Amino acid sequence: MKNFLLALSSGILLALAWPTYGFPLLLFFAFVPFLLAEFNLRQKDQKVGIKVFLFSYLTFFIWNIITTNWLYFSTPFGMWFAVLANSLLMTLVFFIYHKIAKKVNFTAGATFLVSLWMCFEKMHLNWEFSWPWLNLGNGFSEYISWIQWYEYTGTFGGTLWVWLLNLVIFKSVILYLQHRDRTIIFRGIFKSILLIIIPLSISIFLFYTEEEVSEEMEVVILQPNINPYTEKYYTSDRNIGELLVKLSNEKITDSTKLVLAPETVFADGTKIDQFKYSNAFFYGKEMSIQHPQTNFLGGISFIKVINDEKETTPQSNFYKEGLWFNDYNSAFLINQTNPEQIYHKSKLVVGVENFPYQSTLKPILGDAMIDLGGTVAMKTTQRDREVFALNSGEKVAPIICYESVYGDYITKYVKNGAQLLAIITNDAWWGNTQGHQQHLSYARLRAIENRKNVVRSANTGISAVINSKGEILNSLGYEEQGSLKVKVNLNNELTFYTQYGDYLPRIAQFLALFIFLFALTRRRNQV
Repeated sequence: MKNFLLALSSGILLALAWPTYGFPLLLFFAFVPFLLAEFNLRQKDQKVGIKVFLFSYLTFFIWNIITTNWLYFSTPFGMWFAVLANSLLMTLVFFIYHKIAKKVNFTAGATFLVSLWMCFEKMHLNWEFSWPWLNLGNGFSEYISWIQWYEYTGTFGGTLWVWLLNLVIFKSVILYLQHRDRTIIFRGIFKSILLIIIPLSISIFLFYTEEEVSEEMEVVILQPNINPYTEKYYTSDRNIGELLVKLSNEKITDSTKLVLAPETVFADGTKIDQFKYSNAFFYGKEMSIQHPQTNFLGGISFIKVINDEKETTPQSNFYKEGLWFNDYNSAFLINQTNPEQIYHKSKLVVGVENFPYQSTLKPILGDAMIDLGGTVAMKTTQRDREVFALNSGEKVAPIICYESVYGDYITKYVKNGAQLLAIITNDAWWGNTQGHQQHLSYARLRAIENRKNVVRSANTGISAVINSKGEILNSLGYEEQGSLKVKVNLNNELTFYTQYGDYLPRIAQFLALFIFLFALTRRRNQV
């Protein structure tokens, strides 16, 4: 019962620490109760692997279900799959640690745990079942004054910070329980304070010394507030275009260089080779004619019809005999000077926009795509991160929805010249829950990592402008219809993280493999 309560406590502490409602200080000791439970079980002679597995699963299930239950509002099956599968993956990390910790000393075991966890988070950023929502570094997204050094480490610096504190406290507790010497507790408290104060001091220094460059640009952000379940796929692109023109005219001026509209705001399914004849193109062009200095950037659903099977790819969809199609979730930019520019979303939502490992799983599961309205089909992606050039020369990254959760991925836009990060999204699938609030909160991390301003157009909200420190300067609330006129700063800066990306997990991969191989040749050591 004691170990059960310890595992339960860790799950609750992790959940209470999570944005946007939580307090991330709890992350620094949230794992300690479960680490104690695992240590207690490890000291027993009999085989306790099944208990470690079950207690681990309890901890991670509680954390996952409390923080991501909002997925239920779009797909009950998707929510349960995400919660159960992600809890299992986290449990496997701890189970492997449990096996290795039996054979090595505390330092090696702790290093292995941190390294393996970072490898797990990195895997969640790259494999086809990608779900990095609960990567530990995301947990500080509402307390941006604590993590200004993310411009050097990315969110993996936050993950490392969390684990170092948990392991220092954990070691102090077990040493005290073994020796009953109060000086151990005092030393542990001193080390913990230093591990909090030093990164915090560096962050506060960076926060107050970071200066925005003087180059400014005026942007109008649109929030049409169209319900995707009852309106979006049951109205026409023409009606949408008229609404967007109306909303933009409320705020647009002769100085406005960019008008930003949400993800797939034009949802009719335009044939990509007929884009110039579409309502989306017409209204974008009309806006640029009325305001020659203005560029229109918005989201659109594209279709490419394929009549020859030789032209299909693994991302193509079969429609009927002799007919296939590629389905795109895209962004486009129109102005008076340049040809239209198009980017296809390339980080896809599992089960909604892509079928992971379909060559293996489709024969088993059949067509398991999840219907969230509109065309239910595998999306087609592109290799490179496209950067849109405005008619006055500024360069903007068209980031579509889920892509904004991926730190290293976003750096590729900046390396390609992006001076401003423009996020277009539709978070209405989850209703007024933590889903859309967390999604906005994570965008603040991308601003800090790359020291770029962020403009965000969300269909039903929350649309916002974020400065390079991660501060939300202005926003339009959830389920409000309207527009924001904002001033943003542009820069060509490449931060250390922008240049080198996720280097911490690359180091962690080497350490985890080395300790794992070392442990295979060792007998069990006592901590």
